[in-house]
Amino acid sequence: MTGPSADVSVRVAWADDAPAIADLQIRAWQEMYAGVVPADALPTDVEAAAAAWRQSFQSPRDARNRVLVALERNRVVGFAITTPASDPDCDPVADAELMELTVDPAERGKGHGSRLMQAAVETMQSDRFSRAVLWAMASDDALREFLTGAGWAPDTAHRELDLDGEGTTLVRQVRLHTALS
Repeated sequence: MTGPSADVSVRVAWADDAPAIADLQIRAWQEMYAGVVPADALPTDVEAAAAAWRQSFQSPRDARNRVLVALERNRVVGFAITTPASDPDCDPVADAELMELTVDPAERGKGHGSRLMQAAVETMQSDRFSRAVLWAMASDDALREFLTGAGWAPDTAHRELDLDGEGTTLVRQVRLHTALS
């Protein structure tokens, strides 16, 4: 006899998931960008973020834009966004971008990130991409360690984002990549 198993899954996000995704994103960004971005520069309005998410579900820029949610029972505990890569040195037909991979800070270490990553890779493969890229903050050692453990590697591309347009809030990012075949 085996013990009870957790009711966890990953599926394509629905418009009804918008409030939960928005709430999770705002909470996760406040932790992720603490000390990097001024707190007052981060979004705090869950309703406005949910409206933006609903709009993105209704009018995606590309048919290959996908949002996946990790669930524990019926509660959203993570999400991932896949899309064609838009970097000038990428081929949007062959190269995908894992635009965001976010797991609720309180739910990390429970396998949600691994399930979400696997589902995102399978989704990009189904969309016939052969390579994926992801931009990570250079200071996010935990994310980079997770990705390299999953077979991703730095590809030498890097950038510095000027978040306030004045050069006072700069975020350095490195790009990682993986083959999808």
